[in-house]
Amino acid sequence: MLVHPHFDPIAIHLGPFGIHWYGLMYLLGFMMLLWLGKSRIRKHPEYGWTEKQLDDVLFYGALGVILGGRLGYVVFYQPVYFFSHPAEIFAVWQGGMSFHGGFLGVLVAVALFARKEGKRWLAMMDFIAPLVPPGLAAGRLGNFINGELWGRPTDLPWGMVFPQVDALPRHPSQLYEFTLEGIVLFLILWLYSSKPRPVGTVSGLFLLGYGSFRFLVEFTREPDSFLGFLSLGLTMGQWLSLPMIALGLWMFLYSARGNP
Repeated sequence: MLVHPHFDPIAIHLGPFGIHWYGLMYLLGFMMLLWLGKSRIRKHPEYGWTEKQLDDVLFYGALGVILGGRLGYVVFYQPVYFFSHPAEIFAVWQGGMSFHGGFLGVLVAVALFARKEGKRWLAMMDFIAPLVPPGLAAGRLGNFINGELWGRPTDLPWGMVFPQVDALPRHPSQLYEFTLEGIVLFLILWLYSSKPRPVGTVSGLFLLGYGSFRFLVEFTREPDSFLGFLSLGLTMGQWLSLPMIALGLWMFLYSARGNP
């Protein structure tokens, strides 16, 4: 039986201050996006990107992730609580971020940047989409280090006890998401986008891939205690992933037929 290591959530202690592992994972995700993006820009100048534009869009995207992720958590997961305690909406250091909210925030941020640069928004998203999964992997690794978002009880041989929860072996669902949403999705998108594709297909494949992987992993992940299971026995994460799957499938098929 595996036991979750008790990691110190603070990676670096600087007197009364500290740098948290989760913050480092965000930084690592942004750095990997820059490295991968600049590598692709150098190899494929035909994409029409410059390294400065990538730096700028990362700034816009980071704001979208943070603002959208927090607001998404507030609206999707605990609206009643936060509307009763509005000052705590800004207390991001207490935790509480939503991928789906962060994703919507990135869409808005990139749309603003595309308008500023006079570029086509969907083509920009096609370029950015393959660069995102490594950041998702880093985020899930941060969840595992923090011992949060644990899975449901299991009798599988790799079940892991999270002592801060109980003594039951549970799915290490953070590592499932690290593998599927991070590594597998990255390989699919990177290889598919390595050749010219109809505009919209890469973005559609990202939506379809992430939504499908997240929907499946949610069957092993313990639902949020303040929400539990929703209609049809699905979790909030699954309900938020269903529109992604539907839209991604439609975008991919529609764009692949030459209808960007």
